[in-house]
Amino acid sequence: MTAMESSIVAGRDLSTVVGIFTMTATTVGGGYINGTAESIATSGLVWTLAPFGIFIGLIVGGLVFAKKMRDQNYLTMLDPFQEVYGNTLVFMVYLASLCGDIFWTASILSALGTSLSVIVNIPLTVAIVTSSAVTIIYTMIGQMVSVAYTDIVQLIFITFGLVLSLPFILTNENVGDICQSSETWIGTFDISFAGQWWDLFVAMTLGTIPWQAYFQRVLSVRSGRQAQILSVVGACSAVILVIPSVIIGAVATNADWNKTSLGQSPMELNRGSMVLPLVLQNFTPNVVAVIGLGAISAAVMSSMDSSILGSSSMFTYNIYAHLFRTKASDRELLWIQRIAILFIGSLATLISIFVPIVYGLFILAADIVFVIVLPQLICAVYFKWTNSYGAIVGYLLGVTLRVGAGEPTINLPSFIFYPDYDVNSGQNFPFRTFAMVTSLLCIVIVSIVTTYIEKNVMSKTKYKLAEADVSTSNKQLLKLQSMDSKS
Repeated sequence: MTAMESSIVAGRDLSTVVGIFTMTATTVGGGYINGTAESIATSGLVWTLAPFGIFIGLIVGGLVFAKKMRDQNYLTMLDPFQEVYGNTLVFMVYLASLCGDIFWTASILSALGTSLSVIVNIPLTVAIVTSSAVTIIYTMIGQMVSVAYTDIVQLIFITFGLVLSLPFILTNENVGDICQSSETWIGTFDISFAGQWWDLFVAMTLGTIPWQAYFQRVLSVRSGRQAQILSVVGACSAVILVIPSVIIGAVATNADWNKTSLGQSPMELNRGSMVLPLVLQNFTPNVVAVIGLGAISAAVMSSMDSSILGSSSMFTYNIYAHLFRTKASDRELLWIQRIAILFIGSLATLISIFVPIVYGLFILAADIVFVIVLPQLICAVYFKWTNSYGAIVGYLLGVTLRVGAGEPTINLPSFIFYPDYDVNSGQNFPFRTFAMVTSLLCIVIVSIVTTYIEKNVMSKTKYKLAEADVSTSNKQLLKLQSMDSKS
């Protein structure tokens, strides 16, 4: 066992139970529990697509990719890309994945810092830096092993904190029967937005798969069969553990906020992102609220350690060791990984403090991971005959189609107006799914065309050139022989 195997995939020796815990903890992160409560309160259950999408996505990932990747003994998600397409494409895919990880980490750190600063009166910067520093330190020290076992503790704390809070919330005198507000928290489905709904659902489902944080756990267990089990059981566990967030979101729509220190509901104050911590603060005893906030902090840390470890692992093994230092020792690579963890974690921390549109950047980056990395992954694993020409063209086309749709959360204007575009509601066409499928088809078609050109046109051209060289050589030889005979 190499040092890289030990640090990146825990020596491929995680038991099924530990694997399930770390997979579940990684999924049930800060964005998952906070975002679900927010979505229930602001948009309704009908539009809360992440829990069910992630549930299906993990199962699909387990059945389609987990065993195949684990049986190949890959170290990272980028290994099949390196085998099939080479280093240039790997570097391009890594940049997309890195942006997704950094902006995701920054967005959940920002949400945590805001929650703690408002509810516990901890300064925003102190809350973010403290949580980040603890996570960076234990990830640097133990890599995958420490992350996996701290995930167990964090998951227990998340479960305990959220479940403990429910009886106090539901029996609070200012919280009525949530069934009375069911129309609000269930939400409505407008058929005119069906394109958006399906697009988000497909992106949430299949976009769960192409992340190093997921594959790091798949590749760390002892067999392909175990990899499938932890994916499926992790999916079931994640959808069960989101139930407290769903209930808390429903409570937010039914509670009498006029009798709280807020005076109005978080949705009316445009603070929907803080629904979960505000419900804990206002409708549970102080001790329970603190434990609940601890659960949120644990969830954020379980997401952050997975992201920074994943990106640092890909950089160390697929970028540094393959592009810059092919003969680097294990000791050197371990230190490079630690430095990468520190750098990526620190960068995400700085972005969370100083960049106000970080969540919008994450949405765009996550979409690009779905649009770009997923088609490349499918082709690298299942269509190994595709080539780097197709992969690069598919990459660039996918980015163009997604960025061209615009992103209102960061005021990025559209320059591609898909069918059913509306000035007020924006893109109603399923542009994410369209961009992903188009990128996939582009990889396949361009690979077929370029392979045909290389095999037929180029080979015939080379043959004709070689034939011309032979003919010229023969003519020169005959001329020399003629001159010799005359002399």
